[in-house]
Amino acid sequence: MPQLKIAIAGALGRMGRQMAQTVAADPRLELVARFHRPGSMGEGLVERDRALALADVVVDFTTPAASAELATACAARGGPALVIGSTGFDAAELEAIAEAAKKIAIVRSGSYSLGLNMLTGLVEQAARALGPDDCDIEIFEAHHRMKVDAPSGTALMLGEAVSRGRGVELDDVAKRARDGLVGSRNAGEIGFAVMRGGSIVGEHSVSFLSQGETLTLSHAAGDRSMFARGAIAAALWVVGRSPGQYDMHDVLGFASS
Repeated sequence: MPQLKIAIAGALGRMGRQMAQTVAADPRLELVARFHRPGSMGEGLVERDRALALADVVVDFTTPAASAELATACAARGGPALVIGSTGFDAAELEAIAEAAKKIAIVRSGSYSLGLNMLTGLVEQAARALGPDDCDIEIFEAHHRMKVDAPSGTALMLGEAVSRGRGVELDDVAKRARDGLVGSRNAGEIGFAVMRGGSIVGEHSVSFLSQGETLTLSHAAGDRSMFARGAIAAALWVVGRSPGQYDMHDVLGFASS
């Protein structure tokens, strides 16, 4: 069976280096190119266009702007497929990715952890069962001091799971910050709390709080290798797919269940 040809964007970042190690150790894969910012050379890096010409799939853990631009570049060529792990997109960047997905297959997820994607399913079920009149919901996340977006993409993914369970739009009920004299909590509000510091890889929890009891569903990441393994699963899955935008629920088969 031919090896899947992988290129890595953001090769000098934390996840880029982790991806290179994980791809190199997987006999199903061939690491054909690594690239970083325009003009970045050394450490075996190549220019982006060269990488796109060599790859079946590009794995991208960079920044929202860079990911949107990369999606547009891949679509203009008619490939390769793309696995995006960046978070913190604005509306224009999401629109650029959606437009690119009309021409190529793209997997985009707030998290490539199997455990976290299982957590989203459990959270959605719990939110469906525990209505806003009976239960308040708060989402907490913690990451290392270098993370630039907040709440994390995974926290927002959990918020979307809650809103799906309750049949509402997240933007209509999300409370992303509290400061000062804010008044009592509104029924149905989904609160977010953020911690940044040290070298925390990623911790997420969703608490369901009712009178007299609290249920908390949580996940903690031990190291970045789990995200790399999930991204590889996505890369293996996305090759040969029809153009469109997919997520890890598609990759894991949850979307069809």
